[in-house]
Amino acid sequence: MAARGCGGVWRQAWQRGAGGPGPGPGPSPRGQRAVACNAKGGAVPAGKRGLAPWIPVVGLEIHAQISSNSKLFSGSQVQFAAPPNSLVSFFDASLPGTLPVLNRRCVEAAVMTGLALNCSINKKSLFDRKHYFYADLPAGYQITQQRVPIAVNGSLSYSLCIDNKMSQMVTKTVRIKQIQLEQDSGKSLHDDARSQTLVDLNRAGVGLMEVVMEPDMCCGEEAAAAVRELQLILQTLGSSQAVMAEGQLRVDANVSVHHPGEPYGVRTEVKNINSIRFLAKAVDYEIQRQIEELENGGTILNETRAFDSKLGCTVPMRDKEGKQDYRFMPEPNLPPLILYDAKSLPANMNHQQVINIDWIQERLPDLPSVKREKLVEQYGILPEHSFTLLNEDGLAEFFESVVKQTQMKPKKVIGWILNDLLSYLKEHSLTVKESPVSSFLLADLLNLLEKKEISSTAAKQVLAELWKGEGKTPLEIVKEQKLGLLQDQKELEQICQAVIDGQENEVIMMVPG
Repeated sequence: MAARGCGGVWRQAWQRGAGGPGPGPGPSPRGQRAVACNAKGGAVPAGKRGLAPWIPVVGLEIHAQISSNSKLFSGSQVQFAAPPNSLVSFFDASLPGTLPVLNRRCVEAAVMTGLALNCSINKKSLFDRKHYFYADLPAGYQITQQRVPIAVNGSLSYSLCIDNKMSQMVTKTVRIKQIQLEQDSGKSLHDDARSQTLVDLNRAGVGLMEVVMEPDMCCGEEAAAAVRELQLILQTLGSSQAVMAEGQLRVDANVSVHHPGEPYGVRTEVKNINSIRFLAKAVDYEIQRQIEELENGGTILNETRAFDSKLGCTVPMRDKEGKQDYRFMPEPNLPPLILYDAKSLPANMNHQQVINIDWIQERLPDLPSVKREKLVEQYGILPEHSFTLLNEDGLAEFFESVVKQTQMKPKKVIGWILNDLLSYLKEHSLTVKESPVSSFLLADLLNLLEKKEISSTAAKQVLAELWKGEGKTPLEIVKEQKLGLLQDQKELEQICQAVIDGQENEVIMMVPG
């Protein structure tokens, strides 16, 4: 569920250990041991008491905001950072007599995402009410898909480095338990100075896809790599913009540890992580906290925690030992969601009034994994370079544009893109689209270098001038600063002779003896 918990779908995936009193203070965020991942999904070494090694278990629940002009069940506009309560319909505010109308675009986005994640699409899915009270949930319940979600039993492959070496990468797979459509809640704004809470319902009713991953990961690095790959897939599909800074992709991490051969330990849930970097840190910290707590004789409490990015540690929010009764019930105002494929589509059915799974499947774009393979095959670049190109929004397109406009080989172009262009962008916190050096200008510069009209050192000087964004072309800069290489041997001899003639006292004439 949105910005809360989804314990129901996780209880079946996790074997819970014995509960107990709350955890201790946990490891110092500055002095904690690193939690290492390896290609075998290995365990954390034995602790200071010489106990058996620990096996961390990590599962994720990811809420992706669907890229749609309107909300899931109402016609209200979806817009980030709009004035508070300016995008709220009667249904969003849960006024009596209002009814939900399902947004077709949201359904198509969920089907598209399910297909991209190798899921089975349920031709019949159901909507449910999940009851709980929060001030930013006016109806007192959330419309979700608890019993029969729109997609189930998928998988996501992702890659990560071995020992932080880009040249050594391993591919792993995490199972997708389900994808479900549901509403987002509103937003509570706490004003501590005035001891009051304000409610903004602009976000209430926005369509979400909840992607539930099975507990197949073992550390923060794996969790971060899986979420980054999912983010790239969503952005490629256009089903979600997945901008974490705007709350369009929020992650809940479920973490536990156990010894080999033992049942899974008691899990904790770290809520609402909005950064891939913070996700890795939060998971690794929580693993180490649990290990140290257990090795010191304590027990782990089944609780909800939050990650404090400033302190670099997780902190308790609320315990989950008392099972919350969400009183799930079928949503009476929404009929079953029926989807079709080419075989089941009735001949007399208006195709604009139904959703055809096969039609969506045929129009899926190349996914990131396929794009990487094509980049390696077409341009002869290293596999690790293809990952970097796709990880930066717009960088692959920039690279291909430069290659088309220059005579330089792609293997040389990639060096300039990754070592020079990307380094500058990161240094100045710029995106590829904000780069003052266009693909045309960089291609023009590389053409001068390839024709041996300038040296590599001079090319870097020209690039430094291009960063200033003064509107000059590479050739103009070369001429102004006289950075060109001399190709005429006679001209070069004349220059050398002029230098010798001007320094007669310093020149030693070698006369045959």
